[in-house]
Amino acid sequence: MADPLAALRPLHAPPPVPWWPPAPGWWLLCLTIVVAAAALLWWRRATAARRAALSELQALERSALSTQQKVARLNRLLKRYALVCAPATDTAALTGGAWLDFLDSRGGGGDFTRGPGSILLTVPYGGGEASDMTALFGLARRWIKNNRERR
Repeated sequence: MADPLAALRPLHAPPPVPWWPPAPGWWLLCLTIVVAAAALLWWRRATAARRAALSELQALERSALSTQQKVARLNRLLKRYALVCAPATDTAALTGGAWLDFLDSRGGGGDFTRGPGSILLTVPYGGGEASDMTALFGLARRWIKNNRERR
């Protein structure tokens, strides 16, 4: 009697797994990375003005300028950032009490007209004295953080 296993063909290895196309999990990973990178770039672009304003505010707070110069530069910084956040037709021409009312309406909570922000009207022009610069810079920081740039 002959061996029946001898009539079988020899074992052979399966073909190697190709590297292309990748498995669905790799496609999903690539898509997730692309979406995350796009979201990060969008977020960085959307918050660039705020980060720049906060950086300038910090530098101004630490500077060795006189109180009068600091308040004048702070007022200019707030105006520039307001132009980024609101249409120029609404903000560019605002001065005096209307300017402080605008700041209060956009997140100041009354602290610009009745609080430490009121010195923005007098100190840059030589009137009055700034009593609490820390509160003024804190108010400006809060206002910048609470306002979003227009897209």
